[in-house]
Amino acid sequence: MNTSKENILVAGANGTTGKKIVEYLRESQYYNPVAMVRKEEQKEQFKILDVDTVLGDLEKDLSHVVEGIDKVIFAAGSGGSTGPEKTTAVDQEGAKSLIDVSKKAGIKKFIMLSSINADKPETGGELEHYLEAKQNADNHLKKSGLLYSIVRPGTLKDEEGTRKITAAEKVDMGKITRDDVAYTLVHVLNDDIAQNAVFEMIEGDERIEDALKAF
Repeated sequence: MNTSKENILVAGANGTTGKKIVEYLRESQYYNPVAMVRKEEQKEQFKILDVDTVLGDLEKDLSHVVEGIDKVIFAAGSGGSTGPEKTTAVDQEGAKSLIDVSKKAGIKKFIMLSSINADKPETGGELEHYLEAKQNADNHLKKSGLLYSIVRPGTLKDEEGTRKITAAEKVDMGKITRDDVAYTLVHVLNDDIAQNAVFEMIEGDERIEDALKAF
């Protein structure tokens, strides 16, 4: 691992958003990504890019994945489409487990990729259970004593990012690119940005850097 840069564990690195996060971390002069993957065969794509990897399953012991890590981005998730049991196991209990081992390891900041309306799961319809799991994980992080940022994007889409968003404690339901979400998650790794803050975000007209100054 890199000693001149902060080592950032990316849980969910194999996901669509996770891969974008790793990409932005690679481009940064401050951070070194460590891709957490669940299967041995998922390592190769990152090794080709000279990205450090660690094997870790959110449903198992995670104490080893935070060794040598400075900060954590939790971008793993079932997406709410895999059924209640998996959602609870990954989005809720897996997140809580990673928070707990991060606390023990003295991690400097924990970035949580949550979801818009995680504060009101009852409004989620079919996604109510998913939002409830996200809410429980967010609350666990808030109480952990770790420095944190909880980012709650609207509906994710795969287009190219615009670097412009609307961000507030509460925003109207809307869409946002995974690209802009990934960029935001990396941006809030900074100790001075969105410190112990929770915010929702959708596409908008304000530069990400400027929008986050409010937190």
